[in-house]
Amino acid sequence: MKQNQKQLGILMIILSAFCFAGMNVFVKLAGDLPVMQKSFFRNLVALFVAFYVLKKQRIAFHVPKESRTLLFFRAFFGTVGLLCNFYAVDHLVLTDASMIQKLTPFFTVLLSLVILKEKPARFQYIAMGIAMVGMLFIVKPSFDNPQLLGYSIALLGSFCASTAYTLVRKLSFTPIKGPAIVFYFSLFSCLAMIPSMIVDFHPMSIQQIIYLLMAGVMASGGQFSVTSAYSYAPAKEISIFDYSQVLFVGFFGFVLYGEIPDTYSFIGYLIIFVTAYMMYVYGKRKI
Repeated sequence: MKQNQKQLGILMIILSAFCFAGMNVFVKLAGDLPVMQKSFFRNLVALFVAFYVLKKQRIAFHVPKESRTLLFFRAFFGTVGLLCNFYAVDHLVLTDASMIQKLTPFFTVLLSLVILKEKPARFQYIAMGIAMVGMLFIVKPSFDNPQLLGYSIALLGSFCASTAYTLVRKLSFTPIKGPAIVFYFSLFSCLAMIPSMIVDFHPMSIQQIIYLLMAGVMASGGQFSVTSAYSYAPAKEISIFDYSQVLFVGFFGFVLYGEIPDTYSFIGYLIIFVTAYMMYVYGKRKI
């Protein structure tokens, strides 16, 4: 039975990776729209889904006092991270944007020390350093690189997402429930986008609206799949399969846009993936 649960966990984490890859693809397919406008429609779907879950599970909308500050910063950093990710998806090769996004576990090593006061092991510091070397192969930092701004924003997005995830973990020690965290994050993001949309709203075709709503559907599917995955099996046994998102994104990027990452990017992918696998093995032995 335990083995069957692990297999279900692996299946659900791969489904989650597929959904998040689909989200990025639909965001890019939506074309030349402001990232804030894209974020609004993506989060609008998540807002309704989270509202439905709260009502169905009869979870109170009240936010406990001890959760409010953490919830605000979780929503803030999550929103900035989402905007940066959408910008990166629009301006970079899809696989580059996705792999930089997958640096979040390494940033979390330092953030856990600062926010959660959890001291990482020496091996985790080493792994983070190696992953940063892999990141340099992808970014190829140079003033001659016309995409340097896109890579820098992608890195900022990964850091902000890591901060948001770490704050979610800290919120888990307070009375607020998971669906409420998702609801208020989605609500904050939607409200934060409205001023920009009033000033600079771009009319959309029916096709663009469908693409953005589908991005929201895929994002919601990814959230529920990953939650389900970790209910079947612990993160230390299945988290490595989340990197399958890069494979899905690479396939979609090649089929839809003919995107092929350069040799240096492939070297960076390999370094980051191998390092992530080493952390995965280390985590299984440690716990």
